[in-house]
Amino acid sequence: MDWFVLFLVAGAAIALWRIFYQVRRVSQIREDDWDSKLIERLRRSGADPFRPVEVDFFVALPSRDKADEIAARLGAEGFVTDVRELADSVDQPWSVHAMRSMQLNINGIREVSSRLRTLATEAGGRYDGWAPGPGTPIG
Repeated sequence: MDWFVLFLVAGAAIALWRIFYQVRRVSQIREDDWDSKLIERLRRSGADPFRPVEVDFFVALPSRDKADEIAARLGAEGFVTDVRELADSVDQPWSVHAMRSMQLNINGIREVSSRLRTLATEAGGRYDGWAPGPGTPIG
């Protein structure tokens, strides 16, 4: 009887781990899919994939100190940054806007997004995504 209970517990643990892993994988695919769809849309609208364009990245943070810290780190990495207060947000009232000139390729965008997602999580904030900068054709 003890072996049977142990077998059931082990089976349940494996099943829960698989469910957790699949949910995580699907959410990552959804984020990556959005990136690739936007890049494809920009290219169809006339954006040259080999010519660098301004790309705006956004990180929401819980305090001005955290926002200034992230902005300084990104500034040292070559981003042009500014910090703004978000009047309509209660939990993450500060935003770091980071701009960088780069080619519109999925690997580069995913690399920067991953880096910003990690920085935001470490600071108790969230990565809010990216958008093409002014002057980039959007169709």
